[in-house]
Amino acid sequence: MSADDCGRLLLLQAELDGELDAAGSAALAEHRANCPLCRQNESTIMDTRQALRHATYHRADPALLRAVAGRIGAVTPPPVSRMIFPWRGLATFGAGAALAAAILLTVLPLGRPDIVAALVDDHVRALQPGHLLDVVSTNQHTVKPWFDGRLDFAPPVKDLAADGFPLVGGRLDYLHGRSVAVLVYGRGKHIIELFVWPVAGRPGAPARAEHDGYNVVHWEANAMSFAAVSDLDPSGLEEFASDWRRAR
Repeated sequence: MSADDCGRLLLLQAELDGELDAAGSAALAEHRANCPLCRQNESTIMDTRQALRHATYHRADPALLRAVAGRIGAVTPPPVSRMIFPWRGLATFGAGAALAAAILLTVLPLGRPDIVAALVDDHVRALQPGHLLDVVSTNQHTVKPWFDGRLDFAPPVKDLAADGFPLVGGRLDYLHGRSVAVLVYGRGKHIIELFVWPVAGRPGAPARAEHDGYNVVHWEANAMSFAAVSDLDPSGLEEFASDWRRAR
């Protein structure tokens, strides 16, 4: 354990993400009242989140990517076109906070088989009882505000009930080093999960993949990356993706 962590840093992060139950939050609040380290860490996390909301993003040069990869023990750094760093507003938080923010904002290309596998694994895990939804609602105006303050971006939420894909709700998830939004839709007895995260650069062309019997359709638009995952047949999932892109 480091000198600046009393062992509850992950609990602090979980509480700020809305992932602790009432009993856990109460216990952490009692501890935090007598722990200056936790109060300091909580302040740092919240300040960093606030800075990220107003950050300007720039592509990292290869030398910086290699340096970051070396510090986190990565075997190979991610592609240059797929990593972005927030600079403005982070200087006061030191190298450690800036590095953490940079890692947090690493975007996720669908072209990598490990990303496809991770999306499907998260989808299968979410289908277990009690894991699918953090917010339950068929109203996009209820689901969208729920993400406010829980993510460093605002995911778009659309109502596709008229197209046969009713909204069920949403949740937070964690995918390859960053928090993502997951919007949950239905189609008959099938569940469709739409993973959403920020992306930099020009929108990529829609792509389709398959893993362990599950289908994945990915596209990018309006500085967001979308990956729909379901056991729905490929044509049905592509119809969902097309309806989503067309809807307002």
